Amino acid sequence: MKRNYLLSTAVALAFASPAMAVEKAQVLDTYANIAVAKYEDSLVTAQRLNAAVKALASDPSAENLTAARVAWLAARVPYQQSEVFRFGNAIVDDWEGKVNAWPLDEGLIDYVDASYGGPSDENEFAALNVIANASFKLSGTDVDASAITPALLEETLQEADGIESNVATGYHAIEFLLWGQDLNGHGAGAGNRSWTDFAAGDACTNGNCDRRADYLQAATDLLITDLEFMVAQWGSEGAARAELTANEDAGLAAILTGMGSLSYGETAGERMRLGLMLNDPEEEHDCFSDNTHNSHYFDGLGVQNVYLGEYVRVDGSLVSGPSLADLVAEADAALDTEMQAKLSTTMLALGRIKTAAEAGFSYDQMIERGNEAGEALVMGGVNGLIDQTRSIERVVTALGLDQIAFEGSDSLDDPEAVFQ
Repeated sequence: MKRNYLLSTAVALAFASPAMAVEKAQVLDTYANIAVAKYEDSLVTAQRLNAAVKALASDPSAENLTAARVAWLAARVPYQQSEVFRFGNAIVDDWEGKVNAWPLDEGLIDYVDASYGGPSDENEFAALNVIANASFKLSGTDVDASAITPALLEETLQEADGIESNVATGYHAIEFLLWGQDLNGHGAGAGNRSWTDFAAGDACTNGNCDRRADYLQAATDLLITDLEFMVAQWGSEGAARAELTANEDAGLAAILTGMGSLSYGETAGERMRLGLMLNDPEEEHDCFSDNTHNSHYFDGLGVQNVYLGEYVRVDGSLVSGPSLADLVAEADAALDTEMQAKLSTTMLALGRIKTAAEAGFSYDQMIERGNEAGEALVMGGVNGLIDQTRSIERVVTALGLDQIAFEGSDSLDDPEAVFQ
């Protein structure tokens, strides 16, 4: 009887004891596991895109162009959720411009409408059109572009002459080649490139169809290589994971830097508020495909799922573990409730933009001057992102971390400077 009594007492005490505190190292592991999952999903969807591009190049048709566009849109879903790993992780920051730089001077790559203009004082190569030119001069040096290869794109054309808008690689270069320019202004409709831009012989439109297909394949091949690199960085022996976990407080600061900077300066500011202030459809993040509503939505979701420590993969499986939310709840339960509520509010606001766009009210229509309904939708997202950043700042304090300077934007911090 005594033995049974002692056993029952031990069981009762075990159930009555408070749960073991979440360890910072566990939170960092969850974050890194989500990172590798997102980049693996980005790689898988880029490989599917590459297969669709190869099918388009070998058998040009309206159906194969549509399939490639659908694959590009699918590839954006996991990648946009990975943008929360920017700003706090130097390896990601140093690499990100290769895969997602924008806006771009698309005339560097291919033909453009006459309204686009030509070379400017700011960018001599804004209308280079490498697809139509097998050789050209760059900084006084003759460049042989007879073969359009990943090396040509990455080593010669990307940021040619040190100009950031000379974007030759990544998702947006591919997007431009699949859709072409969106010449609708604030009107309905995305870019409308014809499949015949990739056709052979007399069916080819706008010339150089073989080189256009070569460029598209080179860009998607390079995207895969770049994503393979980033998957490796977050693997069990990867440099990004090692850097994150080397110092627990610095690792937590990296997580919060990404959350706050993506929320505030990047998405709320540069991608949303600035475009609304300028009423400029060229300020859309995915401007050729009219996919900007999804870019904003999945950026917001990326912030939320990093805080909650869970990510739904493209195959439907869940990656989850001890989270920043768990850590904050132990330090200040009310603050965790506040943070989760604000993230949910932001996602509702971004979801309204997404729903409206999918119903036919496109993002470039929303940011047209005088469109009060559109402005209300966009500002709902902006205000949600700003508000959640204030709570992220409080999380930094609650966890006893050094203060973090999040990325800013003139559109939020100094609006008059936007028009100077």
